[in-house]
Amino acid sequence: MSFNPVIINIEDSGDYNNKEKIYQLIVTLDDYSRTRFFLKKDPEWQLVDVARLLNIPCPVCRKDYYCSCMKRHLPRLEEQFKANIDKYADSLKFIG
Repeated sequence: MSFNPVIINIEDSGDYNNKEKIYQLIVTLDDYSRTRFFLKKDPEWQLVDVARLLNIPCPVCRKDYYCSCMKRHLPRLEEQFKANIDKYADSLKFIG
């Protein structure tokens, strides 16, 4: 069974640097795993890194501690993020 991450929610993490245009967002996937997106906007969005938050075991390797499995899905997650960011513009007002 292959893992196909789908973004269902994007939230403000409260950690950002408007001067450097670096942002961190909390993203919930369709299996309710939560990830932290590290993004840069210069001038287009670029997903620099993703880290799984430890709310449930990893959906890929089932580890209950830190792993790097989500990094393998960076291109797909970045594509979905860019397609969905406009839906969350009201709740992410800090983004310049």
